[in-house]
Amino acid sequence: MMQNPRILAALQERLDGLVGNPSGYIESLPKIVKKRVNALKNLQVKCAHIEAKFYAEVHELQRKYAALYQPHFDKRSDIINAVFEPTEDECKWQGDEEEELSDEVKEKVKVEEEKKDEEKEEPKGIPEFWLTVFKNVDLLSDMIQEHDEPILKHLKDLKVKFSDPEQPMSFTLEFKFEPNEYFTNEILTKTYKMRSQPDESDPFSFDGPEIMGCTGCQIDWKKGKNITMKTIKKKQKHKGRGTVRTVTKTVPNDSFFNFFSPPEVPENGELDEDSEAILAADFEIGHFLHERIIPRAVLYFTGEAIEDDDDDYDEEGEEADDEEGEEEADEENDPDYDPKV
Repeated sequence: MMQNPRILAALQERLDGLVGNPSGYIESLPKIVKKRVNALKNLQVKCAHIEAKFYAEVHELQRKYAALYQPHFDKRSDIINAVFEPTEDECKWQGDEEEELSDEVKEKVKVEEEKKDEEKEEPKGIPEFWLTVFKNVDLLSDMIQEHDEPILKHLKDLKVKFSDPEQPMSFTLEFKFEPNEYFTNEILTKTYKMRSQPDESDPFSFDGPEIMGCTGCQIDWKKGKNITMKTIKKKQKHKGRGTVRTVTKTVPNDSFFNFFSPPEVPENGELDEDSEAILAADFEIGHFLHERIIPRAVLYFTGEAIEDDDDDYDEEGEEADDEEGEEEADEENDPDYDPKV
């Protein structure tokens, strides 16, 4: 549950509300005690720097284990894209065990399956795998427009690559596409730059690595296929003559592929509210793809990971209902309880 970004966001909002409400007790302390408190704060800053090193080493471990995961992810891609056909043993799954059938029934089932196979061509690999994954996740499905779907059907693989040793901390998402009629790129990338270092002006705000910015890539759209832009026609009336003319204008269009053109963060770090909101959502999506979608893609394809997330919310709701029920029961048993008050 604690890895669900929506739950984390709600929890963080609640925690943020608990911060910044001094009781006045610290101000009332003797000067010598305040000095000792300052000494504790200096120790806390040193702890923050140690914590930053801890997360830097975690990043190194992620890089190390990414290399161990990758052969399995490569084989996953080969199965999805019909490069490799898994064996019968590899296809066995404990949840698929069926009750024992008689030889006569088995033969009948086999004949029926062969008949169906003759009637229609078998699909290759797992069609629309990544599109299905994205549409099963609210965070991503909200980004996908109807005109995005034919393109996302061509998505072959999704990978995460970490920055090289001794380089600034970052990770890159790679979207690999098969040849298609929309753009010439084989791979679209999105790089997230991270920092694992306390801010000198506010060291106590450090809470692990934070995404400082992201860089997309240029999409080389084929002529007339750029779905991130749309053409609109407007009628304009001349103020003096009263004549009307039609003006054609190209404007931005809602699309999943706007994900690869994030707002640029200026050197002073100041952004308008709209850009801040876009980047905040962008960082959440990048983190979710990196931490959840890529490692557990098949579970989002089948919906099992979604069911787990739903269970988390149901449990939370049930707990809230139980607490409310207990409060109501306590009120009813209270002899001084007056429902009109």
